[in-house]
Amino acid sequence: MDQNYNKFRLFVGSCFALLVTALTFAMRAKIEEVFGPVEDGGIFGISKEAIGWAFSPAFWGFTIAMVLGGFVIDIVKTRTIVWAAFFLQLVGAILFILADSKETLFAANVFIGLGNGSVEAAFNPLIATIYPKNKSKMLNRFHVWFPGGIVIGSLLAYLFMDKMEIGWQIYAGLLFIPLAIYGILFLGQKIPETERVTSGVSYRGMMKAIGAPFTIIIAMTFMILLAINVVTLPQGWMYLAMIAVISVISIVEAAFIHKENVIFPVIFTLMLLTSATELVTNQWVNALLGDAGVSPMLMLAMISGIMAVGRFFAGSLIHRINPTGVLLLSSIFSAIGIYTLSLFNIPAVTIIGAIFFAIGITYFWPTMLGFASEYIPRTGALGLSLLGGAGFVSASMFMPLMGRVMEESGTQVALRSIGTLPIIMIIGFAILFAVYRNKKPVELQQEG
Repeated sequence: MDQNYNKFRLFVGSCFALLVTALTFAMRAKIEEVFGPVEDGGIFGISKEAIGWAFSPAFWGFTIAMVLGGFVIDIVKTRTIVWAAFFLQLVGAILFILADSKETLFAANVFIGLGNGSVEAAFNPLIATIYPKNKSKMLNRFHVWFPGGIVIGSLLAYLFMDKMEIGWQIYAGLLFIPLAIYGILFLGQKIPETERVTSGVSYRGMMKAIGAPFTIIIAMTFMILLAINVVTLPQGWMYLAMIAVISVISIVEAAFIHKENVIFPVIFTLMLLTSATELVTNQWVNALLGDAGVSPMLMLAMISGIMAVGRFFAGSLIHRINPTGVLLLSSIFSAIGIYTLSLFNIPAVTIIGAIFFAIGITYFWPTMLGFASEYIPRTGALGLSLLGGAGFVSASMFMPLMGRVMEESGTQVALRSIGTLPIIMIIGFAILFAVYRNKKPVELQQEG
């Protein structure tokens, strides 16, 4: 493989790109109160369900860009997706600052979502390509900058808006700093093509390794329609029933139609649950913990700080107990954390619950991507993009639902509802751990 490129500069630039993504998450978590109901201190008087709708493009836009990027990255080249991410994030940041209604906030989040999705579509396979022997370790280190950026963004929100009472537009303008840095770092750099391309695995081979591409794409399209209210499910339990149906159909397609291993459809289904557990809870942290006697933004900073430290040192943990073991433990800790937060409204107990929750969600996203890259590497950039897209389309689907549950039944019921997801994951990852605990990562070999 040609290695005539600046590996360090590409990695650092990738981290700054992900930092922009993370800052948009922290900013939405804070600015939710600015756009919220006037009786809760908001300026624009938008209901929580409407805010969930306006924020949802950040997730389904992410999904569209990431999945589309996964399909075309090897055709249009990685460099094109890198620069598409930069310009989409730039436009989104400008529109975010100008937003003054749910419609303009929605438009801003469309561009932000598309830009953030392009970041994941380009940089996950880039990291896997430039670090072929340490994929899980370096993907975890790359994804340090998601919680790390949320720490930075939430602390800046606490300082700028809570303490100094500086306008939210100035706070949002901080996005332009990491944007400029990563644009400069990638300027003029040679960017290698994906590992699948350099290893000679065909596009058809990549599609076949996915196992159930048709079911997965149809399912993600339906979930996007749910997120933007084109179709609706009246009861919350129907969302889980739909995920169960997707799982069964995708496994049947893989096993009986394409005669392929069913592991990718299984991982895809679990990604729908892990990401909703992490992202939806974090995005609603201001509303969920607003009455707990602690600063929601400081709690978000603490959660994200734990995640950043955990991801940086993930390599030795993954090596010791296998990625599926890490994911099983993560599910257990996140379930304990969420149910603790839902049952007690005491500051000290809230902090303890948040710590358990933080430890639980730390390894979900990068370890899921690392598992796919190491154990089913023929899925290539498309596999990573479909998993990331699954994560965000799931979050976009559950965001308005979570807002509705909070308004109708309160935050405690909302937390217990989202707590159902890690319970299901405990079962799924326990089965995977039993199957994969003694298996070694798969070496990607050229098709012949």
